[in-house]
This record gives sequence, C-alpha cells and structure tokens, in this order.
Amino acid sequence: MNRIEAVNDFVVKFANVNGSGSASANELFAKAILRMGVPVSPRNIFPSNIQGLPTWYEVRVNEKGYLGRRGGVDMMVAMNPQTWDADVAEIAPGGYLFYDSTRPLPPAKFRQDVHVIGMPLTEICNAVYSDPRQRQLFKNIVYVGALSVLLEIDPAVIEKLFGEQYKGKEKLLASNVQALQLGREFAQEHLQWPLGIRVRRADRVGDQIFVDGNAAAALGCVYGGATVAAWYPITPSSSVAEAFQKYCGKYRVDPETGQNRYAIVQAEDEIASIGMVVGAGWNGARAFTATSGPGVSLMTEFIGLAFFAEIPITIINVQRGGPSTGMPTRTQQADVLSCAYASHGDTKHVLLFPEDPHECFEQAAQALDLADRLQTPVFLMTDLDIGMNQRLCQPFVWKDNAAFDRGKVMTAEELEAGKDFGRYKDVDGDGIPWRTLPGTHATKGSYFTRGTTRDPYARYSERGQDYLYNMERLQRKFQTAATLVPQPVFRKADTQTPWGVIYFGSTSPSMQEALDVLGEQGIHVNAMRLRAFPFPASVADFIARHEKVFVVEQNRDAQMRSLLVNELEIDPARLVKVLHYDGTPITARFITAAITAQVQKSREHVA
Repeated sequence: MNRIEAVNDFVVKFANVNGSGSASANELFAKAILRMGVPVSPRNIFPSNIQGLPTWYEVRVNEKGYLGRRGGVDMMVAMNPQTWDADVAEIAPGGYLFYDSTRPLPPAKFRQDVHVIGMPLTEICNAVYSDPRQRQLFKNIVYVGALSVLLEIDPAVIEKLFGEQYKGKEKLLASNVQALQLGREFAQEHLQWPLGIRVRRADRVGDQIFVDGNAAAALGCVYGGATVAAWYPITPSSSVAEAFQKYCGKYRVDPETGQNRYAIVQAEDEIASIGMVVGAGWNGARAFTATSGPGVSLMTEFIGLAFFAEIPITIINVQRGGPSTGMPTRTQQADVLSCAYASHGDTKHVLLFPEDPHECFEQAAQALDLADRLQTPVFLMTDLDIGMNQRLCQPFVWKDNAAFDRGKVMTAEELEAGKDFGRYKDVDGDGIPWRTLPGTHATKGSYFTRGTTRDPYARYSERGQDYLYNMERLQRKFQTAATLVPQPVFRKADTQTPWGVIYFGSTSPSMQEALDVLGEQGIHVNAMRLRAFPFPASVADFIARHEKVFVVEQNRDAQMRSLLVNELEIDPARLVKVLHYDGTPITARFITAAITAQVQKSREHVA
C-alpha cells in the first residue's frame, strides 16, 4: 500500500470531545512545529455547548507559507468514537489514522487504504494516574508525545513551551513533561517511525507573529485612540472586549495617578451597548462595540440614528453562521448586506474587510479615523475564522508620531472668529459637515441632535427641499468615503486572460494558494481583493476589463455579488458565484475545483 510522503507539507486533524482539555494540547502540537521554523495554520472547529459534543482541531503545515485550509486530511488523530466513521472517511488514500487502541475495534471500522497506528492511550494513563480528570487531561499530552516521535518534532521545543506556560508552577511543569515522555517512550518502543509525513527544521517563519484577529483588533482600537467600549457577550466576538480590557489595563492607566483613562461597560444587552457607544461618540470619545450578526440585528435602530445624526461610532462584527442563532461557533461572511444597509430608509454604511490579524489591527485603528472623518458608523467585518484562530501574519507597525484624524471639528476660536456653523451644511462639496463637541463654546456652536429631518442648521424641518438636501449630501459623503477607505489589492496573471476573480476577508489565504494552483494548471486569472465598501472606482474598472468575474464568498446568497450588482449596476451574468457556506473555512481545493469547472464549461461551450 502506498503512503503519503511529505516533509513540512501536510494536514493533521484532531477529532476530540468538547470539554476534554484537548484544545490546549492540540495548540501545543501546532506551536511546537511553528517553533521549528515551519509555518502552521491551525483552526479550531468547536460546538456551541459547554462539553460533550464533537470538536475538531485542524493543523495545516506548509513550508511555503500557505495559511488557508487546503482541503483533505493526511493524518487523523481519532479520539472521538461518536464521529469515528466520518473522521476515518476524511483521510486521503495512503494517509494515517492514529487512535486509542485500548478497546479493540472490528476490522470493518478501518479502511484498507490508510495506515493504522494504534496506541493504548487509556490503558497507559490508567496505569500511571489515579485521578479521573488527570487521566483525561494527560491522555492528550501523551498522544502529543507519541506524535512528536512519529513526525520527528523536537521534544525540547515542546518542553520549552511547557516551561513558558507553567512558569512558577513546577508541579504542573513536571507532570506535563512526564506525560510527554510517556507518549514518546511508548512510540519509540512499539510503533514504526518516522512516518512518511514529518517535520524538518526550517527558517520560513521569520519575524512573523502568531496571534488571533480578535486580540489584534482590540489592540488596534487601543492604538487608534478608542477610550470607550460597550458590549454584550456573544460568540465569537466576546474576546475582542476582553482583550481590549487587558490592553487598556496596560496602556490606558495614568502612570502617575493610577487612574484609568478608559471606560468599558458590559451592558445588559446589545441595544444598550450600542446606545452607550452612540452617546460616547456624540460626546467626542472614540468608541466601539464588538458583536456578531444577531447583535447587529438588535442594534439597527441606534445604527440608523448614528448614521442620520452623523455620530462617529465603530462596530466590530465578528461574523458567524445564521440565520437566527444559526451556527454560533462556525464561520461565515453572512452579514455583508445586513451591515451595508443596516437600519431602515435609505441608509448605507462603510464596511472594512481585513484579511488577517495584521489588517485587523491596522483597520481597527483606521475604522476609528474614518468614523471621525466621515461622522458615521464604520463596520470592521471580520469573522470567526480570523477572529478566534491564531494566524501567522506580519508584525504590527505603528508610527509614534501618528496623529488621529478627527475630521471637521470646529473649535471655540473658530466660532469666536465668526465662522459660519451649520451642523448639517455642506461647505466644500464632499458631503461632510462641520461638527462641534459638547462644551466647545458657551454660547455658539450648539445644536439639537435629532433623528428626525432638519435643515442644514439642525433646525427641525419636514420641508421636502430640506430632506432632499440632507439625503443628497449624505450620498455625496458616501462617495467621498470611497476615496478614503482602504483600496483593493490586485494580483495580475502571467498572461492576458478573460477571467477575473473578486474575493475578500478570510477567503484570502485559500485564494492565494488557489491562484497558484490554477496558474500551474494553465488557468490564468486576474485577482482583486476587496478591502472596503463603498467600492472605489477601480472595482468597476476591474470588472469591465474581464468577460467573466468569479466572486468568491462564504455565504449562501452571494451577498457581495449582490452588493456589486446593486451599487455598480453590473450585469449579473458577468459575475459568477463561488459560494462556500457549511460553516467551515473555505479551502483552496474548493476554490480551485469551482473555478476549474466553470472555465472548462465555458471552453466547451465555445468549442
């Protein structure tokens, strides 16, 4: 029987039970390979209950640095009897099945085209540990020890990680090292090693950092000047606020007085949290909330108020599967349309689409700037895949002399000098009026903030002319936003081609690999990564240059495609859907297969 042979280029998937303590052990496995200089991309696929249901942890190992899901599994570490059949079925022919052989299984449970590696993990742990919880927890470390032998992972690297994790906790350190050695000794004595897939030291990580998008966005808010956060817990966004609190405790405390220079409120619900953020933004603070799709649904009336009253706020939407409660712990790009047009009436919002934690950091700070500059809500559209999974990315960069862009804020001196102040008056054609902050001047520059119609001087009015003036000005402001948001990133094919592809956000890592594979197959595609809505002029130009453009996204209803058709008045027949929405991150193989099938179909039609 053939076996998969690969060095620093394979996928290992762990099938466990939620609540068994496996996640930390599986993360240890991934970090050990990373410390050996080999890029990894782990993804935790977990249920929305506390414990007992299946969970998976997939580790992509790739020396070339591909960080998207590839598709397919080269080795399955099958620790969950409930999902055994489905897990075994995922293994590629010639791949490897590692399992707990304490309890014998009938031959029918195995495949003839995969290599089976049985190890009596439960028996080993029962012989060493008497406490049931220790038996469960250390079984995970034992199998990591065995895998370190089978895949030739340096045990010294794992022990160093233990040392960092359990610094000052010598008893825990010693017990984890003991469990690791139990696994290594059994594998060395009883198993055939190394396998065809294995790890070799490399130097392909460089100065990249390993961080999740939620933490990155939180730090970006700190550097971007946010001082107020109001939120209500919701998966998968809760750790944004938690990380913001941690970073504020380090960077937002007056070193002389010890006084906090920030306010973080866990509100009673999403409606209250967005209301607090709107109030803080009106008062001049840089404020944000973090939520997911159901939270945005509840927030829409306040979002509409912020849009129409022109109050700067930032909303970090870590998207998950819907509708309703949907799949709380699965990833999708399912809120594109609901956020673009959140609230009622003719409303449009600025959306930013980061591709990785580096851009989560960068665009979180940029969102706060844009909100102030445009005096409007700005959405940072991440998702569970970016937000909750650790990813290799470029180090964060910040200029110490960076100045916040507060936009058109009129000062007391300007008011005193007699400068005309009309809160909703367009003075230079960009659609953005001047504003004042509360308390700017004792007698001048004040206005009444309302969600109803008004004239350019903020006076209540239901005159049709005043309403038209305001709505047309808001549209001009939206057009101005298209020149200020992050511009698309382009990748040109090696040769002239009628094919283009548009993608955004967390599809990016898999898309980069898919483009390489397609090129090797002779299918040349020009690519554009969207980074924001409203769409800059270059988006329409890109579509116009191609006969067909694939739009790759992770939702059922082709929401980005719909937005392109609606906003740019594109012929829908020119935009080809490539949709992935089962809740798992899109894979390079899925994208490659979908585009290849469409291209071949087109070529056959022409022939």
